[in-house]
Amino acid sequence: MKKVLLLSLLPVFISSNSNEINYEREIEYPIVELDRKDIPDVITDADLVTALIHVESRGNDSAVGDRHLVGEEAVGALQIRPIMVREVNRILKIQKSNKRFKLEDRFEREKSIEMFYVWKNYHHKDSEPEVIARNWNGGPKGYKVNRTVKYWNKVENQLNNE
Repeated sequence: MKKVLLLSLLPVFISSNSNEINYEREIEYPIVELDRKDIPDVITDADLVTALIHVESRGNDSAVGDRHLVGEEAVGALQIRPIMVREVNRILKIQKSNKRFKLEDRFEREKSIEMFYVWKNYHHKDSEPEVIARNWNGGPKGYKVNRTVKYWNKVENQLNNE
């Protein structure tokens, strides 16, 4: 088990007798010892995308997944359906961007990731990774649907193994 030592230094001392600030004196606080498990890991957007790609396609940019409706198959590294391409293009239009994606862009990892970020930054700017992942899998209310819990567990497991 890793131990982390934290040392707190206050670079400024304010005198109790005046409003003067003394920059020359530092106050040292006791060392606090914490277990690494007590410090929360930060999941970055890049970490989340990497985990989603692994869960969705095992990194296969040519993957073709299940078919929701005729012609609505999920494809590419992030298993993007045509409805998501339409949603991303709708967001770009709202944002007054001239950029638009085509269905074949789903097979290019860089463009798929770009579509993910457009969607995520519009709908989930401040959301937790679990909500983002479950909505990616289950649609706008995916985080409320029980079937997306298993999906999140896979993503979370992947995040923990990275």
